[in-house]
Amino acid sequence: MPETKPDAKSELTIRKAIIMAGGFGTRLRPLTINIPKPLVPMMQKPMMHHIANLLKEYGVKEITSLLYYQPDAIRNYFGDGRRFGVKMNYIQSDADYGTAGSVRNAYEFIDERFIIISGDVLTDFDLSKALDFHIKRGAKATMILTRVKNPLAFGVVITEKDGKVSRFLEKPSWGEVFSDTINTGIYIMEREVMDLIPYREDYDFSKDLFPKMLRENLGLYGYIADGYWRDIGTLPEYQEAHLDCLHGRVGIDFSEGYERITAGIFAHKTAKFDTESVKFSGSVYIGKGVKIGKGVTLHNAVVGDNVVIGDGATLNKTVVWEDTHIGKNSTIHLAVVCSSVEIGDDVRIEEQVFIADKCTIGDGATIKPNIKIWPEKDIEAGAILTQSLIWESRWSRELFTGSRITGLANVELNPEFSSKIGAAFGTLLPEGATVTVSRDVDNVSRMINRALISGLLSAGISVNDLQATPIPIARHRLKSSSEFGGVHIRKSPFDKRLCDLIFFDKGGKDLPPSKTKSIERNFFGEDYRRAAYDKVGMLNFPERALESYTDSFIKAIDTDVIRKSRLRVAIDYSHGAAASIFPSIVGGLGIDIISLNAFLDPTKFSRSADEFFEAAERLSEVVVSLGYDIGFMLDGGAERIYVADEKGNFLEHQRLLTLITFLFLEVYPETKKIAVPITASTEVDDICRERGVQVVRTGDSHSELMRTVSADPDIGFVGGTKGGFIFPKFLFAVDGMFSAAKIMELIAKSKTRIGELSARLPERYFLIKRNVACPKDLKGKVMRKIMEDTADHYRVLIDGVKIIYDNETSLLLLPDRERDIFHVNAESRSKSRATRLVSEYEKKMTAWVSE
Repeated sequence: MPETKPDAKSELTIRKAIIMAGGFGTRLRPLTINIPKPLVPMMQKPMMHHIANLLKEYGVKEITSLLYYQPDAIRNYFGDGRRFGVKMNYIQSDADYGTAGSVRNAYEFIDERFIIISGDVLTDFDLSKALDFHIKRGAKATMILTRVKNPLAFGVVITEKDGKVSRFLEKPSWGEVFSDTINTGIYIMEREVMDLIPYREDYDFSKDLFPKMLRENLGLYGYIADGYWRDIGTLPEYQEAHLDCLHGRVGIDFSEGYERITAGIFAHKTAKFDTESVKFSGSVYIGKGVKIGKGVTLHNAVVGDNVVIGDGATLNKTVVWEDTHIGKNSTIHLAVVCSSVEIGDDVRIEEQVFIADKCTIGDGATIKPNIKIWPEKDIEAGAILTQSLIWESRWSRELFTGSRITGLANVELNPEFSSKIGAAFGTLLPEGATVTVSRDVDNVSRMINRALISGLLSAGISVNDLQATPIPIARHRLKSSSEFGGVHIRKSPFDKRLCDLIFFDKGGKDLPPSKTKSIERNFFGEDYRRAAYDKVGMLNFPERALESYTDSFIKAIDTDVIRKSRLRVAIDYSHGAAASIFPSIVGGLGIDIISLNAFLDPTKFSRSADEFFEAAERLSEVVVSLGYDIGFMLDGGAERIYVADEKGNFLEHQRLLTLITFLFLEVYPETKKIAVPITASTEVDDICRERGVQVVRTGDSHSELMRTVSADPDIGFVGGTKGGFIFPKFLFAVDGMFSAAKIMELIAKSKTRIGELSARLPERYFLIKRNVACPKDLKGKVMRKIMEDTADHYRVLIDGVKIIYDNETSLLLLPDRERDIFHVNAESRSKSRATRLVSEYEKKMTAWVSE
């Protein structure tokens, strides 16, 4: 099709549009405290202004804006739309009906094909090409797609060759990022799609409408657009979007109304400055009425209307809104300064500083990096405004990995951060709610525990402090209590420099992504609820958590059969909290026990690889030298176990899973289903197939295992590939102490020791593993290449891409959730074939990364 303007091709014109303009812009605070997000200026004009111009350019005549937050500000700016050359309608929602539900409210204004777009994105897409695609495919709805480096924050879309959508994943994990092609939130729809959306109900495009259209084959397509698109969702995104505009990466002419001074430098004709004295570099836009003093340096800067800049000042990669005064010899680097701000002489403002409206910065003040200043704040002359919050720059986009926050102890995870994250979590919950907090005995954990509790209390949340308690006991308490959730603080079991905060939902399961995202919004927006003095939460110290756990534990184990077996067992407690709990439980089971590392020592919770293998070797030696039946090593948090059999073999996790699965099904033949992660060996499937037991595959994470077992009551056993086991009749989560006791029961009932079983059950498959380096920003691209390369094979898309070649060979390509690597795991009865597959894809993926 020739490149023509839409008005010259009437069939490629779309007349009606809906702009989603109701967002709060919480993550853009403090910029959005006084104005709604769509009115935040981008290159001196509101973001929604650029959207309205884009729609007009491609033939839109009538726009309906969906309003919710600060609606009058948007109405006042756009009026009836005449000055933009369109008719502007407004609908103000009385509640949050979701994205699709809000669009349904515009039913009376839509009587033909229409386009939907967000009012807070920056894009230069050619909408006529998208419309041409929509018409030629006979689509009912077309999602306009683009490719991005990091797809995690968006909906990933997979299409067939003709553009028909085949799969859609909203806010996926890395293992579900099957492509770097994402949903931009721009949709072309036929009028009848409106009839699929219920009126005045919470209904979402991604969660409800598009899945329905996929299921019922209702003509949902995806068009991959060329051009620029950015969701201006965070403060760093706002800065980066401005730099993209200044560097000419956005196909929008921002120079309208400006005069070109020299290459890349534009100023309104009313701006006053001496071109000989002012030093320009990069790209600079200067608004109307601006006054610039002598010796000023401007590099890649946007200066809003009526700004005054004093002699000798320097602005570098900085955005200044309107009516602001900047004093002599002041320096501002990579910052955003909002409207009506007074900045004195000799002020130094460093990078990633965001100053809201009507603030006053006194002469000689210094604003250190990563600071946000709320409106109408006064900074005294000579003051140094600083926060030692290294985490702010590192976590400028996201805090959580799953339901966990991990950071350097007392550096990134420090008392200030912990108090704020406690307040952010508390703000998510109803005022007056109660949560559980627990920890290990590390000194940093004690400190973080108290700081986090203070934040919760300040938000009006009462706290039951279980003090030093293993995670399984905390989960067990939440399982049957009325508390709204919990947090466990621990030293990382993998790196003694790190500290973990693990968040639980009501009932003890991991906090879901929807809630972790809400905590992040509260945290980054500094939007904390502060309870009235008489509503501050209460701090309690419950006493029966351990008693309740022990009672349930004993009831879920066949203690008689264990006593009769007279097992001899070695247990390495890894200096963890289980050392103060588990001995009293197993002491009543009538077994002969020798305990290793059975005293609390927070300096030894985390073991290096060398320390771990040394401990494993010592455990094996003890088992063999004493003629014991089995040895268990508990991790510091008492969640996972490692096993040495009676022959001294320290079992690899995959092998342990195979053997425990076999034993469990021998002892409990009535089991209908078991669940294992996608990474588990095919040996598990073979064992289950021989017994008519169904295998449910899950994602490769503890939260996915918990979610699966909670959703299906027929699952009798869940085995992880990292030493974690779930026995649903006791608890929905991994518990190393219970797993050890249950394995003792299985050995006693089957009268089979692990080493004997391993000799009887030879390994059937060779598992070859390698890691391929891949930066996070390229993982989506590599996943797309994998999907294209393996399109002709049978695949399992649960977590990563698993290619099933035949009954004997498979390949799993799995992006790591945290590290910049891909796991490449091939399994086959032929070692050479598994090795060949790993080598083949290692080479391919390395090439894709380098393209």
